[in-house]
Order: sequence, then structure tokens, then C-alpha cells
Amino acid sequence: MDQLRQPGTDDEAGHETSFGLSPATPRGSDAGRPAAAERSWSHVLSASGRLLLQILLPLLVLAASALAYRWLVATRPDVPKQPLRTVVLPVEAVTARVASHRPVLVLYGNSVAGRQIEIRALVAGRVAEAGSGLRAGGEVAAGDTLLVIDRFDYETALKEAEAQVAEARAKLAEHEAQLALDAGNLGFLKEQLRIAEIDLRRAEPLSRQGTVAQRTVDDRRLVVSQRRQAATQLENNVALVNARIAQQKATIARLASAAARARQRLAETRLTAPFNAYVADVGAQVGRMLGVNDRVATLIDRDWIEVRFTLTDQQFGRMIATDGRLEGRKVSVRWNVARAAPRYEATIERVGARVTADSGGVEVFARIDDPLRPIPLRPGAFVEVLVPDVTFESVVRLPASAVYDRRVAYVIADGKLAPRAVEIVGSDGDMLLVRGAVADGEKVVITRLSTPGAGVRVRER
Repeated sequence: MDQLRQPGTDDEAGHETSFGLSPATPRGSDAGRPAAAERSWSHVLSASGRLLLQILLPLLVLAASALAYRWLVATRPDVPKQPLRTVVLPVEAVTARVASHRPVLVLYGNSVAGRQIEIRALVAGRVAEAGSGLRAGGEVAAGDTLLVIDRFDYETALKEAEAQVAEARAKLAEHEAQLALDAGNLGFLKEQLRIAEIDLRRAEPLSRQGTVAQRTVDDRRLVVSQRRQAATQLENNVALVNARIAQQKATIARLASAAARARQRLAETRLTAPFNAYVADVGAQVGRMLGVNDRVATLIDRDWIEVRFTLTDQQFGRMIATDGRLEGRKVSVRWNVARAAPRYEATIERVGARVTADSGGVEVFARIDDPLRPIPLRPGAFVEVLVPDVTFESVVRLPASAVYDRRVAYVIADGKLAPRAVEIVGSDGDMLLVRGAVADGEKVVITRLSTPGAGVRVRER
């Protein structure tokens, strides 16, 4: 029956509609090409539509948003405008007072020893005794014994020297006695010689007259010659004794010097403190053998403490130009070791010989009037030094916050800021001393403003 079906029946028509080809049409035949072309165009048209839709859709959204914004702007309610208000800044101000000021410079320094010596052994020997103050950090008074070196050898040497002096003096006394004896005998001989010469002068004329024999005259001449020889010899002996006396006196002087040295060496076995002092660097104790010049201790005069501090070139030059010299200027020293910082009065005694390169200033030394009160001040303490500066005439004392760019200050005039040109001439602690156009009695703004300027409205609080 299938073979009797004719083309064009309902089944065939339906078959063609479903597949687009008759069952009898071959695949590779020309009859299928139009249908494939139609399907290709359909795909192209659908892709183009999708692309166009992707482009147009954002544009439509943007257009709709713009229309909605314009509608919202057009329909927004009117907001009433607030009137502009003038801003008035609250500030603090001080009344300017043009006057003379003498500020006090607060400097820093340290205490140093005004007098410090190193005690060394003057003689060699074993330390036999040491004073109670001979220890590190100890204190000794003037005349206190530091140590005593064994005195036996030095006492023996002194006794020997004194014995030699006594022996020499005894010999000198012997020579002086001999001199006195010879001088007496010489006087007698000279008297006898004078008498013999007179007797001879009497005999010579008698001999010429024949009254006296010539032999008698010759005998008398012999007596005169003998006595003159004895007198001359005795004079020579006197001169010799005088020379021996002079020599003996020189010997006595030499031995006396040796005895004095021995006595001095004996005294040097005891070392005493030359002044009231603190003891440091102790190098000797009982039993130690010391040589000459061995270190015993270092003594620091506790009544002579100085403060060393530095003045800048400007400060030094300003004070010198005003007062002519620094020596004699009174300063105060504060030692911050307790809540109630001890304070000392001091006097400048000397100024350093050169400008210190590291600090760019001049070293100054002030002696503490009484370093023991209120509490003892020792060397090495870090202290504050209060030095009166020179007097600045016709200046205004202002806080640093009142000056802008180191040349302008603002005053309150009719409720507004008014600039005034100023010059900083000095300082007093954290306050500035200025001189310029600020008049006495004007209100100077001390509140630091971020944008100050002429005409800014302010009010004093």
C-alpha cells in the first residue's frame, strides 16, 4: 500500500513541511540550497537585533534618568535663604605697657672645684698612721693629720746632724779661745818690744860716749830682734786662727743646713690638710710603703666652689658693651635636687680666655659665696644659673604667641585686628621684649590665630 501512495497526499505534504525536503530528494542536490540560504539570513538578522538592543537600551536608560533629574529639579520646593552673619573671633588680649625691663637669663652649668691639689709623699717610708678623714669622700679640716710615715730613720738622721753641729761649734769655741790667748800674748810681746827698742835707743848714745860697752848694745839689739820675731810669729798665728775660725763657721753653717734638712724631713713624715677639704683618689693606707712623690690623695677645697657656665656671643657682647666688664656681677645658682631647690649666691670672678668652639660662647666662672649653706654643694653638680641681663629701655613684654613672623603683632582697635610692626630686642624667660609701633595701653592679642589680618573682627573674652 505504501508503494501506491501518490505524491501530494496529506502525509507527503506534512513530511515536506516538517523536513523541507521530500524523502526522495537527494541531500547533495540543488533543490536544498534555497532553504539553507534562508536559514543563514535569519541568523544574521537575529544577531543584529540583539546588538542594536544592547546599544539602545543604555541610551534609553540615560535619557530616562536625565528626564527624571530635570523633572525633580523643576519640581523641588524653594528653600528660604539665610542672611549672611559676620564672624567675630573670641580672643585673649593683654594691655601693652611700655617700660624698662631687666630680664634674668636662665643658663645651665656645673659646679667645679675652685682649688684642688694632689697630696704626694715628701719622704719615703712605711705609713705608720693614717687620719680618720683619709678615705674617698671623707672630709678633713685645715691642720688635720692625713698620714704619718715611720719617723725612726729621720729622727736618727736629725740627731746625727745636730751632734755634728754641736761638735763643730765646740771646735769653733776652741779656735776662738786660742785666738783670744794669742791676741793677749801678742799684746804683751808688742809692749815688751817697745820697751826693748827704748832701751836700745838709750844704749846707743852711751856706747858712742864709751859709757856702755858695745857688747851691751849688741845684746840689746838681739833682744829687740828676738821680740820683734816673736811678735811677728804670734801675729801670723792670730791670722791663722782667724782663718780657722772662718772655716769652722762655714762648716757649722753647712752642718746646720744639713740639720735643718733633717729636721724638715722629719716634719714631712706627717702630712696635714692645708685647708678644709673633701678627700678623693686616696692612694695610701697604714702599712703601705711610699716612695718620694707617690700620690696620697686629692684634696678639694670645700669652701671654694665655683660654677662654670657659658654665655653666647650675643649675651656676652651685650653685657660687655653695657657694663664694660663681667667680673663682680652677682648671680644666683639653683641646684634642682629637691622640691625646694637650694639656692646660692655667687659672684663672677673671671671669664674664659677664649671662645669655646663647640658651644660658640664664652666660659664664665662664678664663685659661690657660701657653698656649705643651705646644703653643701660639691663639684660636678648640674645647676641653673640666673644671670641678670642688661636693662632694655622702652620695650613691651609680650608672650611669644603674640608675635607673628618675628615682626608683627596685632592690637584690638574698634573691635577689629590692627597690625603693628615690632622688633624683638630680647627675651625674659618665655616672654619676648619687643620695641615698635605698639602704644602704651593698647590691647595686644595673645591668642594664636591661624589666619590673622587687618580688619578681622574679634572680641576680648
